[in-house]
Amino acid sequence: MEFKDYYQALGVARDASAEDIKKAYRRLARKYHPDVSKEADAAARMSDVNEAYAVLSDAERRAAYDELGRGRRAGERFTPPPDWDAGFEFSGGGFPGAGGFEHGEYSDFFAELFGRMGRGGPGARPAHARAQGGAPRGEDHHARIVLDLEDAWRGATRELTLRVPQLDPSGHVVLKERTLSVRIPAGVRPGQMIRLAGQGGAGAGGAPAGDLFLEVAIRPHPRFRVDGSTLVAELPVAPWEAALGGVVPVTLPDGSALKVRVPAGAQSGRVLTVRGQGLPGREPGDLELHLVVVLPSAWDPRAKALYEQMARELADFDARKVAAAAAERGE
Repeated sequence: MEFKDYYQALGVARDASAEDIKKAYRRLARKYHPDVSKEADAAARMSDVNEAYAVLSDAERRAAYDELGRGRRAGERFTPPPDWDAGFEFSGGGFPGAGGFEHGEYSDFFAELFGRMGRGGPGARPAHARAQGGAPRGEDHHARIVLDLEDAWRGATRELTLRVPQLDPSGHVVLKERTLSVRIPAGVRPGQMIRLAGQGGAGAGGAPAGDLFLEVAIRPHPRFRVDGSTLVAELPVAPWEAALGGVVPVTLPDGSALKVRVPAGAQSGRVLTVRGQGLPGREPGDLELHLVVVLPSAWDPRAKALYEQMARELADFDARKVAAAAAERGE
């Protein structure tokens, strides 16, 4: 996918005001609108202009795009970094992007950045929802946060800073920060919403404020991968533990340990599933362990002597033949 420079598409500077962007859009719309333009590529150019304006005319989309696009050039190969949009607080039940967006209306670049945005949290109210008495409630807000696996596992209370895109009096996008104390429930899953009542937009006429929904993502961990409520990890074992079987320790994200039995004859790649030892919760997830047989180095004279003895006494052992037979059996 190629990076799209929306400022270049509208012919404005990166520090252009909201009014500058609106004027540029109107000028280009008069030039390229298919109903009036004589340009051969008017439809394609108008599509690019519409897409650029959809991003740059919205303070929230523009702030996220500016953060992502710093130092990028139009046309260069581009893949959004994981969790690039974490920490931005957006109005509405979800990220900006759904409003007016239909699949195929804009480019793949736009869809990759903003297409998933707009998902509301459970119970998120539309902007026109009204409190008792008829006054409009405050709008719900939404943000994505990235947690350490250890905090998601055992629960914690953390100070989280969110960036709120706004327009200043001159029409330029600025980021205001606010810090919240958030209680993270034990066993929270990726994609789960943490609801902070009354932390969204202010209500009108004394009506209650909206809620803030925090969508959870889990920061990559050096040992574990999170798949829903399942924890996935490699389990290194010695050759004799794999060949003869044995009980080996596994350290969990909270520092506690459990014992796992490795069956005799286990090979690298075999998966052991420990029920109920994944992310905790009302229905705990499972722990999925992928065995990795680790050989002692032949630089160790003791190991080298044993390898040489095995080579002499097991000369009829054909590893390729054994592996092929296992593959035929589907093992």
